[in-house]
Amino acid sequence: MKENVFLRIWRFYYEGFRSMTIGKTLWLIVIVKLFIMFVILRLFFFQPVLKGSDEQKADTVRGNLIELAE
Repeated sequence: MKENVFLRIWRFYYEGFRSMTIGKTLWLIVIVKLFIMFVILRLFFFQPVLKGSDEQKADTVRGNLIELAE
């Protein structure tokens, strides 16, 4: 009887990850780096510029476009 494709894929990755030794450490490093990039940097360096109502957002965008055109 054929197994479900998703179940076969899950087992493939599960068995491969379970038998890793140094790979687990590398995946941990990747996850920590992604966390830093998407959470920490966004909180402190990339604050949302567009705040307020739709009209205020439109005015902000309009003002920035006018500055670029000059």
